[in-house]
Amino acid sequence: MKKTGAWLVRYALEQIGVKYTFGIPGVHNTEIYDELNNSEFISPILVTHEGCGAFMADAISRTSDSIGTIVIVPAAGVTHAASGIGEASLDGIPMLVISGGVRSDSKFKYQLHDIDQHSLLKPITKQTFKINSQEDIIETIYKAYQTATTREPGPVFIEIPVNIQLYTGSVEFLQTYDEFCKRNDKTQTTLKQKELDHVVELLLQAKSPGLFLGWGAVDVSTFTVEIAELLGAPVSTTLQGLSVFPGNHPMYCGMGFGPAAVPAATKLFSDCDCLLAIGTRFSEIATGSFGVTIPKNLIHIDINPNVLNANYPTKIGIVGDSKIILPELAKELKRKLQETKQNHRERFENRKREIIKLKQSYKDEWYHHDSKDKVNPALFFDILRNTLPDDGYVVVDDGNHTFLTAELLPIYKPRHLISPTDFNCMGYAVPATIATKLAHPMNAVVGIIGDGAFQMTCMEIITATRNHLGVLFVVFNDGELAQISQAQQIPYNRKTCTTLGTSHFEGIAIATGAEYIQMKTNDDINDSLNKAWILTKENRPVILDVNIDYSKKTRFTKGIVGTNLQRLPFSAKLRMISRALVRKMTG
Repeated sequence: MKKTGAWLVRYALEQIGVKYTFGIPGVHNTEIYDELNNSEFISPILVTHEGCGAFMADAISRTSDSIGTIVIVPAAGVTHAASGIGEASLDGIPMLVISGGVRSDSKFKYQLHDIDQHSLLKPITKQTFKINSQEDIIETIYKAYQTATTREPGPVFIEIPVNIQLYTGSVEFLQTYDEFCKRNDKTQTTLKQKELDHVVELLLQAKSPGLFLGWGAVDVSTFTVEIAELLGAPVSTTLQGLSVFPGNHPMYCGMGFGPAAVPAATKLFSDCDCLLAIGTRFSEIATGSFGVTIPKNLIHIDINPNVLNANYPTKIGIVGDSKIILPELAKELKRKLQETKQNHRERFENRKREIIKLKQSYKDEWYHHDSKDKVNPALFFDILRNTLPDDGYVVVDDGNHTFLTAELLPIYKPRHLISPTDFNCMGYAVPATIATKLAHPMNAVVGIIGDGAFQMTCMEIITATRNHLGVLFVVFNDGELAQISQAQQIPYNRKTCTTLGTSHFEGIAIATGAEYIQMKTNDDINDSLNKAWILTKENRPVILDVNIDYSKKTRFTKGIVGTNLQRLPFSAKLRMISRALVRKMTG
C-alpha cells in the first residue's frame, strides 16, 4: 500500500497513545500538523515558544499515562526546545521529540534549517533516529517510544525529512504497537532470593531504619507506605520525589535530611543506621549540597546501574525497576516479621509523636515570624492546602518559592507535584501548569512561580486562554531572584544582577487574556484564593500576584550555605568572611 510519511506518523503516534503534541508549525512539519488535525485521538497544541512546548510535554509525561510529545521545526525549533529536553533528560522523564528535517532528496547544500541536529541533541537524549523512507516510520516511532519509556526513562529524538512526510511510499503492512511488542518482548528481571534475604535482614536488624525516596519510587507508594509502617521507619524524599509518599502520613518527615532539611527530617535521620534508598541519585539538591551523612548500611535500589556507589558507597546495590522489586520486598518483610513474631508498633508510635511535635514546632516558628505588610509563606500555604482538593496538582519552578513549597505544603498523592530538578530550568512552571491542566481538566491545578521564573515564560498563558483552561498561576513577587540574592548576602554582602525591580503583572494578565488578583497582606489570603478558584472553575486562567515575604530563609537555603562554606579551604573561607564584614561595615 502507498502512504505519505505524515499519515504514517499520525498512525504510529495514535498507536502508542499520544494524546497531545506541542509545537509550532513551519515549512518542515506542516504535513504532519495537517495529519494531526485529522486525528480523533491526538490534539495538536500551538505554543508561543518551543521551549515551553518541551516543558509542557515533560508535564504530560510526569502527571499522566501518555508520553509527552513535541512536533517542532528543525534547527531553531530544536535549540529553543533544548532546555526542556535537557530537563527531561536529567530528571529521567520520557519524551518524544519529533522534528522535520531538510529534504533528503535535494542536490543542494545550505538548505533552510540545515544543521546536524543529532550531534546537537546527543548529550541530552537517550537516542536519536533519522527516517530514511516511509517504510521506516512506524517501527522507528515504536522503537523510540520503547527507548524513551524503558530502563531509566528519557527523551528520544526523531528527524523526519520534509520530502518523506509529503510523498507517498510503499508500506508492506500497518503494524500495530501490540504486534511490535509481541515481537520485541523483553523479560524484566526480579530480585534474587539471596539479595532479598540480605535486604530484609539488614532492615530488621536496624535499630533506626529510614527510607529515602526519589522520583523512581513514584509508582510504588502503596509498598513504601507498608514498609515504613512495618518498620516504624521515618521517610524523607528528594525534591523531585516530593509526591512519592503521602505528605499527611505520620512517618513522613519532609524533603531531604541532614542540615538542609526541616527539623523533623534532620532529627529523625540523625541516628539512622540503615537507609533504604529507592529511585534517587543522591544528587546535589537531594543531599543539600552533599551535606548528608549516609550510614554504612545503605541499601540502594535504582533502575540505572551508574548511580549506585556514584556518590555514597552502598552495602547492597540493586539494579532494577522499583515496580517489580518493592512488592517482593514488602511481601517478604511482612512474612519475616510474622515468622519471627517481631513488632515495631512501639517504634512507629514513638516516631509518630516525635515527627508531629517537630513539624508543629517548625510551623509555629513560621507563624511567629513577623511578615509586617507582606504575606507570610506558612499562612499562605496552610490556606492554599485547605482550599486545594486532595487530588489537586501543584507545579513549581526553580527558585526560593520551590523550597518554601517543599517545606510548607504537603502533597498527598503520587505525581501531584512536579518540579524541574537536576537540570533546574527556570521558566518551567507556567507551561507545565498549562499542560497538567490539559491532562486533568477536572482537577484543580496551581502553579507556584517566582517572579523571575514567571517573566521567562509568562506569555505562554495565551495558550491557557486560547484553550479555555481554568488554571491558577501564583506568582511570588518580591522583585528579586530571591534564592540567589539570599545566597549572595553571606559571602558578598551585596546583590549583583539579582534585583528585578518592579513588574506590573496586571499588564501580563491583560496581554494574555487572564484574570488578575493581587494579594498584598495576610488579610487578603482567604478572599484572594477563594476568588481565584471561582474564576478557574469558569475556565479562566488567573494570575495571583502575591506580595510574598522572603525575609525568613528556608532550612534548605541556610543548610546549603553552611555546608558549602564549611567545605571551602580555610584561606578561601577567611577571605570571603573578611570581605563580607568589610562591606558590611563600610555600607
